[in-house]
Amino acid sequence: MPHPRPALRASLPPSPALSPALAAVLATALAATFAIPGSAAHRQASAAAPAAFTQPVRAAQPGGFALPETLTDWRHDRLAAGVDLYQGVLSGRPGADRWTATVRKDGAVLHGRETADGLARALRAAGFTPRAEEVSWPAGSARRGTVGVRVRVGTYGDQGRADTTRKALVAAGFDAVSEWTGADGTPGTGLARVKVAVVDPRAYHGRLDAGHGTAVAGREKVTDLAARSGALLAVNAGFFVMEEKDGVPGAAAGIAAYDGKLQSAATNGRVAAVLRGDGLHPEFRRLRTELKVTAGGATELVDGVNRVPGKVRNCGGVGGDSPTERPLHDVTCTDPDEIVRFTPELGAGTPAGPGVEAVLDGTDRVRELRPRGGPVPAGGTVLAGVGAGERWLREHAGPGSAVRLHERITDADGRTVRLGRHDDIVNGGPQLVRDGKVAVDLAGDGVEHPGDRSFAYAWGIKRNPRMVLGTDRAGRVILLAAEGRRPGHSDGLGLAEAGALIRSLGATQAMNLDGGGSVGMAVDGRLITTPSDATGERAVGDALLLRR
Repeated sequence: MPHPRPALRASLPPSPALSPALAAVLATALAATFAIPGSAAHRQASAAAPAAFTQPVRAAQPGGFALPETLTDWRHDRLAAGVDLYQGVLSGRPGADRWTATVRKDGAVLHGRETADGLARALRAAGFTPRAEEVSWPAGSARRGTVGVRVRVGTYGDQGRADTTRKALVAAGFDAVSEWTGADGTPGTGLARVKVAVVDPRAYHGRLDAGHGTAVAGREKVTDLAARSGALLAVNAGFFVMEEKDGVPGAAAGIAAYDGKLQSAATNGRVAAVLRGDGLHPEFRRLRTELKVTAGGATELVDGVNRVPGKVRNCGGVGGDSPTERPLHDVTCTDPDEIVRFTPELGAGTPAGPGVEAVLDGTDRVRELRPRGGPVPAGGTVLAGVGAGERWLREHAGPGSAVRLHERITDADGRTVRLGRHDDIVNGGPQLVRDGKVAVDLAGDGVEHPGDRSFAYAWGIKRNPRMVLGTDRAGRVILLAAEGRRPGHSDGLGLAEAGALIRSLGATQAMNLDGGGSVGMAVDGRLITTPSDATGERAVGDALLLRR
């Protein structure tokens, strides 16, 4: 890895929120601009608007960034005392990124060597000139060696020519897609437009909250959440259910707690961010939830909170889920025998379906047993049972029964994580930086799917829009957003790249939040990131809100 060039000496406007690495990058850029930092002209520009640099500036790489890329076009804006926003561009070698046609087999874009060699032989026999490209696990990953091999035909400067080749491949009986190589994650390639917000709790006297909008069920845009809360800065937060086939749309797909109340059970073993008090000192912990119900002298497992009984989005549940009780990202595990708790914060009726519901009042006494699907009483709760869960409720939790609910959150060491009434938790994953080192465990976090080379490659190794939360040694909070899926404008970051970048900006701990089309950062209710979805800003399950 090349060492960064020494930065030119230049002063920055006083900013306790700058890490030394980022300060070096910005100092180099500032030295090349006409506005002298600290001058009256510079102070006036900073007060009126972001200090945009008038010309692209090649800046030294921040120390530890794993790719031979440069940081250019940096802008700085002081949002408030202790809150700084930096915007810039990461770019690879000019001309390195091209269009190509990638050949799939059984829907997969990444293959074992034998399959790849067979595809290449068939392509040559059909008159094409294929190339086989090995894809390796990136630096910082828990795995080493080759992930798989992709097979491609042609390299072109425009998508139209790649599409022509793709159509020819399809006509010859092959399955192919047109792809932009800037998204591959290959070092020295790609383009990413990034926003970095740095919050220093020593100078900023507001708070960082997790907010789900008007209800746990349902989705809202980050800009709407920010505007309603009066947030100075807002970003999308945890993974959530998007479609009814996977559960309750808008509900968290992993652990979530707001104002000290658990609203979604953990994807057991997956990292989460615990925000205590003012939220400005996030704790990154691998969490599990243990939930039980006791009635009539019997105790039974409660499988989840505010989700459809029998459907466990991202897996990582308990009680015999299929195909696994381990985390498995973007997979909905199933369990025909469950009890699920619903809270008033759900904001909607419980999902209808086979089974029974025990409706509890504010004293945890059963008011009635009813078919599934109905309101959650204010101050009360509902226990929905299917299969063996239904039989247990009918036997032990009939009308008038006294019920006790047990709830425990634990970390990887088995220690109880207690929540105060102002504490929040947002889910995410994987962890990207641990104790100052890039450490990405795709398998342990459920991103690597057994028997499927392509998922970890497409979701974790390739460049995508990302949102990352981190902290540095000085206790500053770093929020990093990378735009992506926009060939020629911004490709995004691979997970290991995102970890390397935020580490280079000073982070000693960091985790991935929801990404892709969910990525959104808003300042004073105005979106400053460009959405990757063609329909514009995506409504999300929850957000991190920096309030005044």
